[in-house]
Amino acid sequence: MPVSSHDLAGLFPLDALRPESRQYLAREAVEVALAAGEPLFVAGDIDEDTTYVVGGALRCDYPDGRRTVHQADSLLHGRYPLNDAVPRRFSAVAEPGGAVVLRLNRRQVEKIIAWDQISRRSDFRFFDERPGGNEWAYRLLQAPAFRRLPTGNLERLFQAFVEQVVASGEVVVSEGDPPGDFYVIREGTASVAKTLDGASKLVAYLADGDAFGEDGLLSNQPRNATVRMLQGGRLLRLARTDFEALLKPPVIKWLLPAEAAQRARDGAVVVDVRLPEEVAQRSIHGALNIPLARLREDAPALLPAGRPLIVYCNTGERSAAAAFVLSRLEYEVAAIHGGLGAMLRLQAQQQAIAEAASASMG
Repeated sequence: MPVSSHDLAGLFPLDALRPESRQYLAREAVEVALAAGEPLFVAGDIDEDTTYVVGGALRCDYPDGRRTVHQADSLLHGRYPLNDAVPRRFSAVAEPGGAVVLRLNRRQVEKIIAWDQISRRSDFRFFDERPGGNEWAYRLLQAPAFRRLPTGNLERLFQAFVEQVVASGEVVVSEGDPPGDFYVIREGTASVAKTLDGASKLVAYLADGDAFGEDGLLSNQPRNATVRMLQGGRLLRLARTDFEALLKPPVIKWLLPAEAAQRARDGAVVVDVRLPEEVAQRSIHGALNIPLARLREDAPALLPAGRPLIVYCNTGERSAAAAFVLSRLEYEVAAIHGGLGAMLRLQAQQQAIAEAASASMG
C-alpha cells in the first residue's frame, strides 16, 4: 500500500522535516500488515529498519521474560519508533488483533534528517527553494554507496563541494586522462562513452543526482570513460583529497584473506576484475573474470542477483574501484585486502599446514 507524506507527519522525528523530505521518505517507506502471532523480528536479529507501529499492536518479548505491548493508538507508542538497537533486544510479534507497521531504512532516515538540518543553515550553498529543486540531493543520498557514508561525513562533504557551471556539449572528463576530481550532477544531463572492443560506444546517460569520476580515483588508473554534457547545468566537484578522506574509507568494505575464503565457502561469488591476460597467468580457482573497464556493462548479465560478492585484483586498487561501482549497482560487495598476492600466500600457508599434518600422521 502506498505511503503518503501525511502518514509520516505525526511520527517523531519525521514531523520536524520539511514536507519535501517527508515526501521523499514516504516514497521509500514500506507498509506491512502482520497477522495475529506473526513475528516482525526476533531477539538477536540484525536489520536495517526503523519501524513504526501505525495500526493494531505488537507484543515485545525480552529474553529475560519481560513483556511490553507497543500500541498504535497510544500517544507515546503511536508517535515513536520501536527501539532501533541492533542486534534486536527483544522479539516483536503481532497481538491478536494484528498490526500494521511502517518500515524505513535506518541509514536513509539518518541521512535525510542530516540533510534537512544541514540545508537549513544560513551559510549552506546548495539548497534550492524551487519545487523539485533538491531532487538531486535525495537521489544522491539514496545511492547505496552514499548510504554507507557516516552521517558525520555528510556536512563535511557538502562543505567540500565546489559548484561548476557547464555548457551543453562540454567534455567534463576524457577517457585516458589522469584521475582527477569526483563529480555530482546537480542540474543537467550527460552521456558516458568508452572504448569497447576497439570502438567508442555510448554506455550510459547521467541526470540530476548521478555521480561520476570515482573509478580512476579508486583504482589510481587513467579515466576509463568520456563524460560529455548533453544539457548545460551545474556540477558539484569534489577534489581528490576530499574524496579519499570522506568517501573512500566508509564505502569500501575490506576482508582479510581468511575472511574472504570463508565467505566464498559460504556461497559468495568471487570476481576477478583484472584483465584476461593477467588472469591467464594466475588467479583464484573458480573466480569469475569481469575486467574493471567492463564491470558496469557486464555485471547485470553475469553476476547472480542476491548473492554477496568478493572482488580482487593484484594489489587492491582496482578492486576498490570495483567495490564502489558494484555497491552503486546495489550489490553486497567486499574487496580482498592485499589482493591476489595475499590470497595466494594464505593458500600456500594452508597447504603447508595440511602437508605437515599429513606427514606427522604418517
